[in-house]
Amino acid sequence: MTLSRRSFIKNSALTVGAAALIPDSLLAAAPIQRVGLQLYSVRDAMGKDPAGTLKKLADMGYKFVEHANYIDRKFYGWTAKEFKTRLDDLGLQMPSGHTVMTPAHWDNEKNDFTDVWKATVEDAAYMGQKFVISPWMDDKVRHDTDLLKRTMERFNKSGELCKKYNMKFGYHNHDFEFTTMVGDMRLFDYILQNTDPELVAQQLDIGNMYGRENNAISLIEKYPGRFVSMHVKDEVKSATNNEGTGYESTILGRGVLPVKDVLKVAKKSGGTVYLIIEQESYQGIDPIDCVKIDLQTMKKWGY
Repeated sequence: MTLSRRSFIKNSALTVGAAALIPDSLLAAAPIQRVGLQLYSVRDAMGKDPAGTLKKLADMGYKFVEHANYIDRKFYGWTAKEFKTRLDDLGLQMPSGHTVMTPAHWDNEKNDFTDVWKATVEDAAYMGQKFVISPWMDDKVRHDTDLLKRTMERFNKSGELCKKYNMKFGYHNHDFEFTTMVGDMRLFDYILQNTDPELVAQQLDIGNMYGRENNAISLIEKYPGRFVSMHVKDEVKSATNNEGTGYESTILGRGVLPVKDVLKVAKKSGGTVYLIIEQESYQGIDPIDCVKIDLQTMKKWGY
């Protein structure tokens, strides 16, 4: 694929101006872990035949999915009501979804979120989501200290908005959080230290960070209980550098990441409830076949 996840998210941000809810007590130590799939893993198939692709995923044994396509109040071209019906009919649940929150979603005159962002949260709640996750941060936000501070405040305010619907706002890392500095602090640490854990969840992507920060276990131990959701990936060296770090994702168990060790620590001290498989590169194998093997691998590992 020539379109990387970061490019997809950037383009989506420009375009866009728990399934069954889990009690908070269940989000504590030693959680029951649930395995799902980020639908970006099968993005081409979802673009061509979303209904057929979802059925294939359900037939494989997936129970949970995470969306990466919400545009003009539609998921993959369906309204929230239509998409929920599709998922319900297949026995699929959607505990989380990715929608980029940008500075444009805040109305400075009203000192409040725009109707567009409020609708995003409302539709997520209708879908039964537990988390509304923003998977990107604009470059201008990263390098403007005042704007970054206001963005953290809005992350928390988004958490307050989500809380009204029994959800949490969330943030999902890429790799720039580990190379961008805010004073003498990495952006990743700045985000963790300036968001309220009661309002803002962190979704740790252990693949995105690889090549910049290679020790996911140390992060989980540094911030215990903060990573309620995780993108589970494995990585190999990339000939194309398609994903930007010199590595690209591959079928679980076939790369260089100590994925099983990370998962053990995530369960022990990360507070991790949702293990979301995401594979963005495929080394010539059909993505549908990849995610089937990924799920089989997770089951072999006991998840």
